[in-house]
Amino acid sequence: MSAQSEGEYAEALQNYYEAMRLEIDPYDRSYILYNIGLIHTSNGEHAKALEYYFQALERNPSLPQAFNNMAVICHYRGEQAIQQGDPEASETWFDQAAEYWKQAILLAPSNYIEAHNWLKMTGRFYKKN
Repeated sequence: MSAQSEGEYAEALQNYYEAMRLEIDPYDRSYILYNIGLIHTSNGEHAKALEYYFQALERNPSLPQAFNNMAVICHYRGEQAIQQGDPEASETWFDQAAEYWKQAILLAPSNYIEAHNWLKMTGRFYKKN
């Protein structure tokens, strides 16, 4: 974690890959995968980040922060779609963000207040896809 917190992402990734090679416990592996996802998110590699968040959730479906980060990426992509003049794509991304935020809130009801408010303000809190 030290290399990651100091912004030494390449070194941190190598450390996490080594940890994945050595760690056998699925729960611990989920956090390693989550941290790899964080690094890819920080580097703007959103597709890779999503892959690692999915892998983390496969091993530990009770990881609200992974759902939250996936929602943030989808929301960001929705904002990008608006800027590119593609409202249909933006709605798809925003709907996906809503589903991930609902999962995060379900797992950690007192967290993600801003996401909760966004869901209510956009009418997505009770909307089913």
